[in-house]
Amino acid sequence: MSVPVPPWQQRAARNRPVKQPLNLELIVRTALDLLDSEGLDAVSMRKVAQRLGTGAASLYAYVRNKDELHELMLDLVIGEIAVPKLAPERWQEQIKDVMRQQVRVFTAHPGIARVVLRTPAPTGPNALVVTEAMTAILRSAALPDRVVAFAVDILALFGTAVAMERSADFGLSDAERAERMAMVQRYFSELPAERFPTLVSMLPAMMSGEADERFEFGLDLLVQGIAAHGG
Repeated sequence: MSVPVPPWQQRAARNRPVKQPLNLELIVRTALDLLDSEGLDAVSMRKVAQRLGTGAASLYAYVRNKDELHELMLDLVIGEIAVPKLAPERWQEQIKDVMRQQVRVFTAHPGIARVVLRTPAPTGPNALVVTEAMTAILRSAALPDRVVAFAVDILALFGTAVAMERSADFGLSDAERAERMAMVQRYFSELPAERFPTLVSMLPAMMSGEADERFEFGLDLLVQGIAAHGG
């Protein structure tokens, strides 16, 4: 005959959090949560395992190493980009929209852009979907295949660089970045005009424009330049 469980132990059992079964999706999402709260450098197998209440060895059954974990996080972030239904007459606006989304989602997860730069060709399932969409959009404009191939690469690099500059990747808060730029402006303003006449005269223009304005300007330059290579 079994012994009944005392009421206080029953209450403790009900209040005890239920540990989720370990799986790849849980590991990657936990790693991404860690990145969002503590930055990319904090994302290690050991720290992710701690958050999951297990040992690092348990993770190796699902993920080969930290680099692979970072790449899986990157693909999860890329999955936040919505690809449009192909509309050749709107190809320029469609490619711009994909680029705006890339910058937005990469900026929302500071540090993830660094993973892109050390991953020459992201090949996760979400990355393939976005790359397929970008390639199809550019090809719908009747651009030569070589132009399309190069353009996809250049656009992705541009979006990644902008996201890195906008995010906390450089270890600076928004206030610290603003202070640094103010220091740069003061420094340039004190340069001897006889030695640096162009920089001194161009200073107001060089320091003008918000981040979005500069991004849109660069995006226009790229897309118009790509269009100029059409047949």
